[in-house]
Amino acid sequence: MTRVVETLPQRAARGFYSLAWYAGAPLAAAYLLWRSIRQPAYRRGWASRFGLAWPPASRPGRPVWIHAVSVGETMAARPLVEGLLAARPGQRVLLSHMTPTGWETGERLFGDRVERCLLPYDMPHAVSAFLRHYDPVAGVLMETELWPNLVAAADVRGMPLALVNARLSPRSLAKARRILPLVAPALARLGPVIAQTEGDAARLAELGCEASVAGNLKFDVHPDPALVERGRAWRPVPPRPVVLAASTRDGEEVMLLDAWPRTEALLAIVPRHPQRFEEVARLMAARFGTGLVRRSGLGEGDDGAGQAFATRLASAGTLGLLGDSMGEMPAYYAMADVAILGGSLAPFGGQNLIEACALGVPVVLGPHTFNFAEAAEQAIEAGAALRVADAAQAVATALEIAGDAPRRARMGERALAFAGAHRGASERILARLLPLVDAAA
Repeated sequence: MTRVVETLPQRAARGFYSLAWYAGAPLAAAYLLWRSIRQPAYRRGWASRFGLAWPPASRPGRPVWIHAVSVGETMAARPLVEGLLAARPGQRVLLSHMTPTGWETGERLFGDRVERCLLPYDMPHAVSAFLRHYDPVAGVLMETELWPNLVAAADVRGMPLALVNARLSPRSLAKARRILPLVAPALARLGPVIAQTEGDAARLAELGCEASVAGNLKFDVHPDPALVERGRAWRPVPPRPVVLAASTRDGEEVMLLDAWPRTEALLAIVPRHPQRFEEVARLMAARFGTGLVRRSGLGEGDDGAGQAFATRLASAGTLGLLGDSMGEMPAYYAMADVAILGGSLAPFGGQNLIEACALGVPVVLGPHTFNFAEAAEQAIEAGAALRVADAAQAVATALEIAGDAPRRARMGERALAFAGAHRGASERILARLLPLVDAAA
């Protein structure tokens, strides 16, 4: 990490930024209370979020700290965490999150092999208290997490802080330029910065940040075999086509349901955010009536792998499936013939298509994929994905692929080849991080 001396405008920008955080703290507390009404897990760790207290350390030694804000970043961090634990047995690892779903994903993936905490909001006293309490030997931020006060506090402590799997879309670059006095010193304090693609590195360079390129960690995430088998057991018996709308965002379900025709195919919708499960259930019930099946209806202790569920999905009376569960996306992909990628039909920037490709599932993309622009274009070039203009085209194209076995098989093979060709980012990133950790230990 490079010690950075801020200019007067930069100090002023961070000062106003800090004041905004303190002024907004009551609103942040109100937001947590509101979210906790529908998601009680948001009641966890309020003291940590505001920099007041954290759990005591569960083991001795200074940790390597990795920040993964939510589910996607936590999944992406998996090969990095596993590689670190394998390369440095006994090393204490701390994984921080900002969302309950991120916490729950970390708990499911790593159990008690790593410690978990909630990262505080970016107020100077809170982030300084966090670093004093845990005293990390080094820190790793995932993807787009750039918190100016946190980075500055790490700089004061002389703690190495890396940004890995970094991505910066053209839209995010435009926003960053508008607050450059705040962003530039934060980026200058990081080292190393390791980007997903050459395009991401070039955009970071426009902000004055030198970044190397290692590829996308998400290609190194291997689907949980138990979940894959679960999804395969869900496949309708006797067979019928299954179209999966994966990680849908607000407004996209309405588009898809309006475009969905009378067909023997089954439409499975898995919303991106759990707080929207009930809303989407109402939308699907209005369209499918008693023909709607909910994953949650299987019961907490039932993994849904039985013949009864597969037979139910095969019934002509079952028209739609709502995937209202967390952590089971590999199972939903494994049951599907084709996937429509959520977040790409409305201007949200798209979700991760790599998981679908890793399971050999053909992907249909809408027009909005700026969050994963290069991966999307590469998947299209590889023949693993197709881009369409809108939800109506997405539905029509997905049904065509689902009903054409040879075409579906070709796209599935190309998806597997595409995912396999881009693996190796975790090894390249660890090669940069391990000397950093060893030198600081």
